[in-house]
Amino acid sequence: MGHVFERLLLATEHTEFDVGAERIALQLAARCGVPLAAVLPVVSNAEYELVAPELAERADAEAAAKCRDLEAAARAAGVEIALRVRRGLEPSLEIVEEARELGSDLIVARRRGRRGFLANLLLGSMVGEVVAHAPCSVLLVPRAAAMWSRRVLVALDPGAPGALRQTLTDIAVGLAQECALPLHVTCVVDGGATAQHTAAAEVVAHARAQAQARGVDADGAVRSGRPYEQIVAAADATGADLVVVGRHGGAVATRAWLGGTAQKVIGLAERPVLVGVPKETQA
Repeated sequence: MGHVFERLLLATEHTEFDVGAERIALQLAARCGVPLAAVLPVVSNAEYELVAPELAERADAEAAAKCRDLEAAARAAGVEIALRVRRGLEPSLEIVEEARELGSDLIVARRRGRRGFLANLLLGSMVGEVVAHAPCSVLLVPRAAAMWSRRVLVALDPGAPGALRQTLTDIAVGLAQECALPLHVTCVVDGGATAQHTAAAEVVAHARAQAQARGVDADGAVRSGRPYEQIVAAADATGADLVVVGRHGGAVATRAWLGGTAQKVIGLAERPVLVGVPKETQA
């Protein structure tokens, strides 16, 4: 049986904010016994290189040094790594295009860079663009985060398309099974209507049954309130150290992504958050 993810792409600028993503990407590759691709985006264009060649040369030298550091870290972890520096005006576009060209099934990236306005809720703009337009699932990692070792939590929306719920269930159950961890399934409803609770309970029961059929210890609960608050609260209450959520609408416009439940969960949860994308919406 194959692994949940086998074509990993680490997106990094090799800064202090990327250390968590780099650590977990290497650990995932080592655990699964698969090679790791990595892309290091550098902001540049032809005019910049022509007008300020000395700055362009300095950027190239810095990128080369970062690549050497990453190659050394990969050797120490026993991981085969293929590094590529991509230059362009928009780092997020370079990351997304690299994932598309490689056929990656998971991008591993930092959660955000320096803290700014509403940093507790909003991702860095580069990261938000990557998640909004990625052709595959994306794992967002806080810099202090460690590899999950306690519990996986999957948040399912009863109103989401069935393909998305199934994708998230498959990912969460697969990761829990690979890591021999229990799974918690949560659904959040925004009111007290009996029909909403009934539908959510059915979604939870269905996901639990799929997990148990694969030998995964799974429990679940329906919560009421603001979805992002309740998802984070459920992770805290259950001790989950990996949260799986969904991105609605496939390759949606960034404006639709900003302010969404998944983004707020990523911003608030001090643990890795995996944003799952159904196969039929992947480019």
